[in-house]
Amino acid sequence: MKGRDAEMLMQSNYKKSVCALTCAAFLTLAAGCSDEQRQPTAASSVESQSDKDVPECCRPKEPKALKVNVYYPKDDGMGLVAVTRTVNTEKDDKYTAAMKSLLTGTKEKGQITVIPKKAKLHSVKVQDGTATVDFSKELQQNFSGGSTGEEMLVGSIVDTLTEFPEVKNVQILIDGAKVETLSGHMDLSEPIARMSELVK
Repeated sequence: MKGRDAEMLMQSNYKKSVCALTCAAFLTLAAGCSDEQRQPTAASSVESQSDKDVPECCRPKEPKALKVNVYYPKDDGMGLVAVTRTVNTEKDDKYTAAMKSLLTGTKEKGQITVIPKKAKLHSVKVQDGTATVDFSKELQQNFSGGSTGEEMLVGSIVDTLTEFPEVKNVQILIDGAKVETLSGHMDLSEPIARMSELVK
């Protein structure tokens, strides 16, 4: 009996030891997981704090410069010539910036400015491949050219905007409304595709 009692006692002590070790391992693992959840990494803490320290409105903005081609008529009226300009798109989108650059005119030798004086740009909107460009009434009222002049004027607008691959057609508006023509030589009631034949 004594031998059997001793054997049973040893088995009992062994089970208790295994149980104790298992519990200790579980508690250690749980404590480790808890610490990871409570304490973010140093990198994430620094990044989060840095974002909070600098307000969105005060974060520096990189200047956005873009090279675009704008088109002006040749002084002999025999076509359009591209002029590469660098425009700033920080305040305006690239389409508006390109049109504003066109309206500033040209001083390049062999080219002329065809946009009438006092003509202003209201807006440029691009949707589904069509750029809708809205000018003030002076574009029509102050235009004094003939058929060639009207073709050069329309072509300079259309070809400047269709330099952007996503723009396939251009609809010209005057004070927000469609017009049939500027001076009776070209139909402007519908969007116009790129006038590549004018580019020399």
